[in-house]
Amino acid sequence: MNLKIFLLFIFGFLVIGCQINKDVVKTRQIEIQLNNDLNLLATDYSNSKNWAVLPGKYPKNIQIYKVEKPQDSIDVFYVYPTLIVSHKDKRWNVPIEDTIQKNKILNSAVRYQASAWANAGNLYIPYYRQAHVRAYSNIENGGKVALLLAYSDVKNAFEYYIKNHNRGKGIILAGHSQGSTHIGMLLQEFFNGKPLQNQLVAAYIPGIGFDKNQFGSIPLMVHPEQTGGFVAWNTFKRKFDEKNYKWYKDKAVINPVTWDTTKIAKRELHKGFLYSNGKMYKNSFETHKDNGVIWISAPHFPYRYLTFIMRNYHVGDVNLFWEDIRENALLRNKMYVLKNKNAFLSKVEDIN
Repeated sequence: MNLKIFLLFIFGFLVIGCQINKDVVKTRQIEIQLNNDLNLLATDYSNSKNWAVLPGKYPKNIQIYKVEKPQDSIDVFYVYPTLIVSHKDKRWNVPIEDTIQKNKILNSAVRYQASAWANAGNLYIPYYRQAHVRAYSNIENGGKVALLLAYSDVKNAFEYYIKNHNRGKGIILAGHSQGSTHIGMLLQEFFNGKPLQNQLVAAYIPGIGFDKNQFGSIPLMVHPEQTGGFVAWNTFKRKFDEKNYKWYKDKAVINPVTWDTTKIAKRELHKGFLYSNGKMYKNSFETHKDNGVIWISAPHFPYRYLTFIMRNYHVGDVNLFWEDIRENALLRNKMYVLKNKNAFLSKVEDIN
């Protein structure tokens, strides 16, 4: 599948809650609106200010979760989810300089999501001009242009990272929701059938519906020790939110507790979710793999009553399985290094 077809497919059919608007707006009109909101020049990723996290530039709220030194042989490239969701905000994309959004990125996405991979390798997290959540429900009415602008930043950041930082190391790609959308496009453009595929440790891309064969030669991984592929899941309550479930039905899914196709993972197997109070809650819920989704029992933790008002658990796709992700990423790293031991040793010698 070439990139152009892939973009049309993912933006048109796979995104969460996508209600495609049939009223087509001329591209020039959309570009005028975007120009009113943003400086459309390419973002300069040689400037460290355009990175939320770089090795040696970890914010304090993520340092506390680095219980082990990250593996120098592995890098983690993480893309955060949509954080511009207010219907009162009329912008299509968020300028990187927006301090309110930067605060959300660092104190929400980085703290409660990216931190799960902090032990797995050297973290690289670019700021990017994320698209407003309305882009997904207005694909033909400006949404695709907004999402492609966001992806242009992610792509430029990734290219800069590969050229200036990677040095042949293994790569973990991680994202959520809109972040997973962009990671999926990186997989298609830079990894599928390309030399860089040999450096792929794993891609963790929850929060979006992907087909099992979405990325050609990059498989859905169905064993916890498997490397070189992707894993995906979307978290629901026992009673599915039918409005959103239709976008995930029949899509690729694994159980993010057992990291295979196990139908049910008992509560005792759940390693821990990171709540907004900074505490970890282990053995909190039972995890069920269904057709394209994961649904979990009501979490056992002091604030469980708050879950009763939630329609689904999309917002918690990562932090609900925080410790499960951390341990699995370390396991896949170990397997990747073992599989590539000779090449890895020679690269380390070159680096040193």
